Amino acid sequence: MNVSLGFGCAAVALLLAGCDATQNNSTSNARPEPVERGRYLVSFAGCMDCHQPGYFLGMPDTSRLLAGSEVGFEIPGLGIFHGPNLTPDPETGLGNWSEEQIVTAITTGKRPDGRELAPAMPWRNFANLTPDDAKAIAVYLKSLPPVVNKVPGPFGPNEKSTAFVMRIVPPSGGNGPPAAPAR
Repeated sequence: MNVSLGFGCAAVALLLAGCDATQNNSTSNARPEPVERGRYLVSFAGCMDCHQPGYFLGMPDTSRLLAGSEVGFEIPGLGIFHGPNLTPDPETGLGNWSEEQIVTAITTGKRPDGRELAPAMPWRNFANLTPDDAKAIAVYLKSLPPVVNKVPGPFGPNEKSTAFVMRIVPPSGGNGPPAAPAR
């Protein structure tokens, strides 16, 4: 009697597990909503590294998610560039950019005003994003709470920075970035 009860319980458990597995499989194949997909891609791509206040100082300020960095990159011959505010604040962030303009910027390196993004921005890698993934990033950035945070710069090659700077130092004897490969 105990054996048949045990088999009966095991059969019910397997049946329920099977039903649950079927439900989980059907939902696990569904694509996440764009905001969640964008959040995943932004975290996986390391956007916080350059766009999170405090990140380069070892104290990321999570209350100002992606609100721009107070530490800039100095690239010899080009100047100093700070990761800008990616929140939808209209004055200091992407608030006046459309989702399409964000997608264009991260996949082509071109800002809405026609300027090219700073060389440290890996837009050439992001050019390989699927259209849906690029759109999910834009949707996620537009969903963030706006944070007022004007980052310093950019500064030209002969201008003095007003903030912390990480310097890219060329090898001895070098005086600038390597020449671009011939196309």
